[in-house]
Amino acid sequence: MTHTAATNLPLAKPRKLLWETGVIAVITLICAVLLPFVLPTFRLKFLGRFVALATAALGIDLIWGYTGLLSLGHGIFFALGGYSLAMHLKLQIPEGELPNFMVNYGVAKLPWFWQPFHSFPFTLVALFTIPALVAAVLGYLVFRNRIRGVYFSILTQASLLVFFFFFKGPIELFNGTNGLKTDKDLIFGVLASSNQAQLVFYELSILCLLLAYILCRWLTSGRFGRTLIAIRDDENRMRFSGYNPTGFKVIVFAVSAALAGVAGALYTVQTGIISPSTMEVPFSIEMVIWVAVGGRGTLIGAVLGTILVSIARTLLSEQFPEFWLFFQGGLFLIVVTVLPDGLMGWFKNEGPDQMRLLLGRPRKVMTYPSLAEDPEVEYERQNLRN
Repeated sequence: MTHTAATNLPLAKPRKLLWETGVIAVITLICAVLLPFVLPTFRLKFLGRFVALATAALGIDLIWGYTGLLSLGHGIFFALGGYSLAMHLKLQIPEGELPNFMVNYGVAKLPWFWQPFHSFPFTLVALFTIPALVAAVLGYLVFRNRIRGVYFSILTQASLLVFFFFFKGPIELFNGTNGLKTDKDLIFGVLASSNQAQLVFYELSILCLLLAYILCRWLTSGRFGRTLIAIRDDENRMRFSGYNPTGFKVIVFAVSAALAGVAGALYTVQTGIISPSTMEVPFSIEMVIWVAVGGRGTLIGAVLGTILVSIARTLLSEQFPEFWLFFQGGLFLIVVTVLPDGLMGWFKNEGPDQMRLLLGRPRKVMTYPSLAEDPEVEYERQNLRN
């Protein structure tokens, strides 16, 4: 190896990281500074919701793309974060009074578990710690028994149904299927649904997505990230090497749940409502579709897939509301059959070669380009195939 090649190899990763940082910084500035002046207010609110959902998708990619654990119950953690912030907003009323829905159902005293949500600092911590703790307990019980694969997915979906009926059942506690509406509540003396507050929530969504991306990139780098990939690829060999995957999987599951909780809180204040519908099975499956479309195990693919699918859903629902579910099903089939690695996987692998062929340019090869382009070699290759 020459001296030049030897000196260029260590710089490859820093250059890639620098390039990635620059691209993310430019996109963040465009979304945070430019788009609020370009997009109409109602479109900006939609984009803020999509950005919040992308934070939850990062958590899905962390647990599925890097650790190989397909969770079909992340709607639990999304809803826990949303309900935590909604409960705080519902308590922004004169001391001693009860939320309107509790009065309607004849509740005489505020339930004990509602009491701490009078405090905004407690709520701020609870909206990501409660989902993380629930995930840690559930994950420990599951992972210590070495449950994985499809059985893990089934258990997360079963847990989803348990939480769904818990929040749907006692209507005097969470208003049942109607959920908790936050559009007419105040936050720091400002109406939560006002344009001023919604702009702040939009900027907070961008900031949280950026911080979540940095956290996930840090976790998936270095020794910890290599350990996660090793668990995904061959957990038995990891155990044989002296590692106990249980702790790693519990940590990642808890972090993933915390990100979903933050996303749920931001999504709630931008939609004006949180209900048990977020704990229905289709919503959790939809989260998985976002990551699959973008490309699992890439992080940036989770963000890209969430925003693209959400935009498509909004536009198609406006124009053809009855066809959206057919489109979603078709999209999932395309990803499974044609783009198994998602959009980012396609761009990294066969995408460039296919684009070169469409443009009439020869396929790029790493070695012996003259042989690859030789007509006689191509003729022999075709005859061997036939």
